[in-house]
Amino acid sequence: MKVNGAVESLDVEPWVSLLDALRERLGLTGPKKGCDQGACGACTVLADGVRINACLALAVQYDGREITTIEGVAHPLQEAFVRHDGFQCGYCTSGQICSAIGMLAEHTAGMPSAVTEPGAGELSEAEVRERMSGNLCRCGAYNGIVDAIMDVAGKESG
Repeated sequence: MKVNGAVESLDVEPWVSLLDALRERLGLTGPKKGCDQGACGACTVLADGVRINACLALAVQYDGREITTIEGVAHPLQEAFVRHDGFQCGYCTSGQICSAIGMLAEHTAGMPSAVTEPGAGELSEAEVRERMSGNLCRCGAYNGIVDAIMDVAGKESG
């Protein structure tokens, strides 16, 4: 698989999660093991640009795919999270940022969410909150996270 732009050859057992392969075999500790059940989003990475929970994915499923972890991200969201205090303790931040990048791409592609209004082109705060609902923040930095995403979304759409 290709991880953060580099081709990585891994020999892993079929039951090894993508998260464990990234963290334990490749030393990429940005994706975190929070709940290890796909409920918190701390392990979110991008697979071919699509956000996934790496704890629920088997590494062997991603042979030949492009995986991007926070270590491979260079995106305006990173500065926006700092500017809007959307990171607090930082544990969930890497997953939040990878998820937000994937979420912005989904919105740009016209993929609806549970709160998408028909014909709505603008990304609303309600949309951001719904689309990011799979990523938990134990510190409660949600307002800063939403502000950071809205900041970047406004710059991208304007």
